[in-house]
Amino acid sequence: MNIYPVILAGGSGTRLWPLSREALPKQLLPLCSDNSMLQEALLRLADWPELMPPLLTCGNEHRFLVAEQLRAIDVVPLDILLEPESKNTAPTVAVAAHYLLQQDKDAVMLVLPADHVIGDVAAFHAAVLQARQAAENGALVTFGMVPSGPETGYGYIRRGKAAAQGGAGCYAVERFVEKPDRATAETFVADKAYSWNSGMFLFKAARYLEELREYRPAIADSCQKAFDGAYHDLDFCRLNEASFAVCPPESIDYAVMEHTRHAVVLPADIGWSDVGSWSALWEILEETEGDSERNVLRGDVYTDDVQNSMIRAENRFVAVIGVQDLVVVETKDAVLVVHKDQVQGVKKIVEDLKKNSRTEHMNHMRVYRPWGNYEGIDAGDRFQVKRITVNPGGKLSLQMHHHRAEHWVVVTGTALITRGDEEKLLTENESTYIPIGVKHRLENPGKMPLHLIEVQSGGYLGEDDIVRFDDIYKRS
Repeated sequence: MNIYPVILAGGSGTRLWPLSREALPKQLLPLCSDNSMLQEALLRLADWPELMPPLLTCGNEHRFLVAEQLRAIDVVPLDILLEPESKNTAPTVAVAAHYLLQQDKDAVMLVLPADHVIGDVAAFHAAVLQARQAAENGALVTFGMVPSGPETGYGYIRRGKAAAQGGAGCYAVERFVEKPDRATAETFVADKAYSWNSGMFLFKAARYLEELREYRPAIADSCQKAFDGAYHDLDFCRLNEASFAVCPPESIDYAVMEHTRHAVVLPADIGWSDVGSWSALWEILEETEGDSERNVLRGDVYTDDVQNSMIRAENRFVAVIGVQDLVVVETKDAVLVVHKDQVQGVKKIVEDLKKNSRTEHMNHMRVYRPWGNYEGIDAGDRFQVKRITVNPGGKLSLQMHHHRAEHWVVVTGTALITRGDEEKLLTENESTYIPIGVKHRLENPGKMPLHLIEVQSGGYLGEDDIVRFDDIYKRS
């Protein structure tokens, strides 16, 4: 039976704010290496003869970033499934199972979050092959991580007797336990029968759908209809939005694993972390990048009498003196300072930003688009200034604005400008003016990136003041 990796690349990663934002979440960031976490997840599956090409799932808003990151590491996926909205893991895996069954009625799914770290790839490979027999015999295998300490940020799994479905080292699941307090976690670690719940699974696609129909028929029905109505759009597979919208949101654990009689756990020691907080990231990086004071420093940083801390400067010089056990993260529009014991509270910041209708939880100053990116560099009453980069061959939509005019100045490269019925080329130091209400388009016909400055002026400057008439990326 063929094993198909299913990479779950959705999610917002709020606990790693301000680096992780809704528009650029942690799985798409280079946190532990020069590659993003998604790229690392894909690269550690390379050269496994047992594995088929990966199937990816992600949110609609991240589709072009995901596709570009795959292209950058020369990974050709089986497909990229787009979730119209976030519904947690049970529905996501269900539509992936339907997709795989169209390809292979005996497909075995290896379900992996895109934002985890696995330090020992050889041990991970061995664990997957070890669990294969149990999965092929109808078990739903979850990979339990051997605890290295009393972690309160993870759920736990208690193992029972050896699994009836076979598979060396596999055990029946006795119970799942929610994230415990410190004292309870210490008893779990001392017990030796508990593993951390990794959120990674191996099972037959058909078997998972059978269990889902039994325990969560509403989810099963919605996902069946969402997949039946799926269609391809460019390089992506889109689910039927109306059917997926009514699907109840729930995790695999709650929907299936805590109820099924066929749950099996394989304890594994593979150097795993879900990188669920800044302190977790510090622990990972301190082993390889920590200095003599156990500090992890990134960017333009000065320290004096600092210990056991992570200091990350993305844009500016950051100086820290006479502290310990801190996380300091600087971005262009936000600075986070938090004690390592309090990093779980970072998600409260994101909640407050949402409640107060701010935008720092959504976007960085630089916003990525399928054609390139733009970055806000100044703003005031009735104006804002952006730095725009258009990739070679990139083309913005043919569009119009009701409330703003735009001035474009080319800094480097060549711009092909459409303004009303007029079309012309602009090169370095040339400019043009787009009046309110005029259809226009910007594209880069050259082989080098196009850089320009855009000055917007008008009564309303929001990004939703766009009427699109034509778009090669099929955005609405």
